[in-house]
Amino acid sequence: MSVPRLVIAAPASGSGKTTVATGLMAAFAARGLAVSPHKVGPDYIDPGYHALATGRTGRNLDAYLCGPELVAPLFLHGARGCDLAVVEGVMGLYDGAGGAGELASTAHVAKLLRAPVVLVVDASSQSRSVAALVHGFASWDPEVRIGGVILNKVGSDRHESLLREALDSSGVPVLGVLRRVTQVDTPSRHLGLVPVAERGAAAVEAVGAMAAQVSQGCDLDALMALARSAGSLPGAAWDAAEAVAAPAHGRPAGPAEKSAPVVAVAGGEAFTFSYAEHAELLGAAGADVVTFDPLRDGQLPENTAGLVVGGGFPEVYAAELSANDPLRKAIAELALGGAPVAAECAGLLYLCRELDGRPMCGVLDATARMTERLTLGYRDAVAVGDSALAVAGTRMRGHEFHRTVVEPDAGAAPAWGLTAPVRRVEGFVQQGVHASYLHTHWASEPGVARRFVERCRTS
Repeated sequence: MSVPRLVIAAPASGSGKTTVATGLMAAFAARGLAVSPHKVGPDYIDPGYHALATGRTGRNLDAYLCGPELVAPLFLHGARGCDLAVVEGVMGLYDGAGGAGELASTAHVAKLLRAPVVLVVDASSQSRSVAALVHGFASWDPEVRIGGVILNKVGSDRHESLLREALDSSGVPVLGVLRRVTQVDTPSRHLGLVPVAERGAAAVEAVGAMAAQVSQGCDLDALMALARSAGSLPGAAWDAAEAVAAPAHGRPAGPAEKSAPVVAVAGGEAFTFSYAEHAELLGAAGADVVTFDPLRDGQLPENTAGLVVGGGFPEVYAAELSANDPLRKAIAELALGGAPVAAECAGLLYLCRELDGRPMCGVLDATARMTERLTLGYRDAVAVGDSALAVAGTRMRGHEFHRTVVEPDAGAAPAWGLTAPVRRVEGFVQQGVHASYLHTHWASEPGVARRFVERCRTS
């Protein structure tokens, strides 16, 4: 399968990858192209801006969470039928999962996709040195093909001339120059950019400004030609139905059931962190997936048999979530009745007795509060016991990203035993509830979606 594609990378965070990648997506979409947006790593927020730029679901490509073998199939799944795919990198080009070499780095993903790399360089404090920087990145790994550079934060015509002159002998063409202007309004807070769902018209304006900046400063025709040089990728696209039908732990999958239990999935401004493949896997496993908004809906969807509450910012909306007393009671009644409930990070906080002193759902006998300390990083995990998601011993990889702590009362059964980077237990298993700080990608272990839906049918 051949999809023209570019990977947008940088020497370091803060160089302008998101502006360039999102701007390119929007600029090419404005030309009438079907653009497939992707993000390297576990980040949930950038894909929201990508989706706004392209009108298509933003998808993550994470070689740590899903394994290198799934990167190309998941890419092909998202890019099916598209004219172009743009992949925004993470951190610096060669920065991978800590202690794991190149694993999950932008360079690693670019090699797995056989995709050319466009290097975005913050040129604000250099001139001739830019050639040494670009040469170093282009020659570090001969399997990574840097097909061009976009110079960001260029101060003047004279500055641009010096940069271009220095790069003339580098062998890496300059495909764009963005001037040092007031940066596009993309406000941040304690966990990064403010998600698109919370910004409304302001997010639309920001993406439009990125598109205008990139269209004016970049050679879109040359970038498209570079994308077309990527060639074909071997293998088939990932398919949710095939994934859930595959044998689980060496056992053949059971026959498909005709009933379609309703699985309610939390959405809205407070719960924006979710991988698109989760809902696709639930649907492929036979569920009727219905999204609801805990900020606005007073009840769960009709006939709800299971509940999925992903990540987001409940700490920002604690007052509003707490004020929705009817929904909190409905969720508590569902969970305490034994229905399957899967909660990650924000979902964990929402199920607690209280968050920063405000009443939450009270499903878990625990309290949660904000702190100044950031917990961040990949984790290796094993299921401690059987739950609605996994049988004991199931191994998955996950990611933690939060500034809260949960303080449980004694006697809580943990969800995961974490084996890296340090050994500890984490999360809660209680009746049908599986709640944890750990963000996981179910494409790596599609049996969790199948098991969850089976429990919804029988609980």
